[in-house]
Amino acid sequence: MNLNELTIKQAHDGLKKGDFTSVEITQACLDRIKNRNKKINAFISVFENEALEEAKKADEMIAGGKQRELTGIPFAVKDAINTLDRPSTGAGKILDNYVSPYEATVIKKIREQGAVLIGKNNCDAFGHGASNEQSMYGPVRNPHDESKVAGGSSGGSAASVADHQCIFAIGEDTGGSIRQPASFCGIVGLRPSYGKNSRYGIMPMASSLDTVGPMTKTVEDCEIVENIIAGVDKKDATTVESRK
Repeated sequence: MNLNELTIKQAHDGLKKGDFTSVEITQACLDRIKNRNKKINAFISVFENEALEEAKKADEMIAGGKQRELTGIPFAVKDAINTLDRPSTGAGKILDNYVSPYEATVIKKIREQGAVLIGKNNCDAFGHGASNEQSMYGPVRNPHDESKVAGGSSGGSAASVADHQCIFAIGEDTGGSIRQPASFCGIVGLRPSYGKNSRYGIMPMASSLDTVGPMTKTVEDCEIVENIIAGVDKKDATTVESRK
């Protein structure tokens, strides 16, 4: 199996055993993106240099006995979710040059674990679509059949996971934007109960309905990510204490 095809659990265990490094997994994902993104169009931005630097730091964490569940694992984020000092366009050209000065709480939790942010995913512009044909950066193709849509609005996130361009991704769901593309692309996508995950840092479509959740290759991986990102956030008054 190629390293970019690993699940979170497999990657975590292999990193712990020293079978491979985070740099190697990250490079495998970057190579896949280079080979496939022109066809699939799952990424708007790819952070090659930054990702490799983060991977090196993750390898140092692991060598120092500080590995956590997501340490060293490459992931992607829907571009309607803000990431610190990285472009966050919402797939709208009006924000083509916008670099976020702050980070969504769920992304901060993931990056604090030492996960590697590899890029930002294409989506229907500001979540207004259900096929990922409404992005101002072009449509996302379904990796299983490029003549088909990937679903939306988190189509780039679903396609990037299904095509093994990253190990997992974070999407946003207001009326099906995680669930529908996950089903179209054959991956696992979770829309959490409202208030379970912080919405701070996402570009809102309908504040009383918006949710943020994981998009993964397996149910086991989905649980791993959800347990990390869930919980009360002082920056989002709608959040509640997570119950397992």
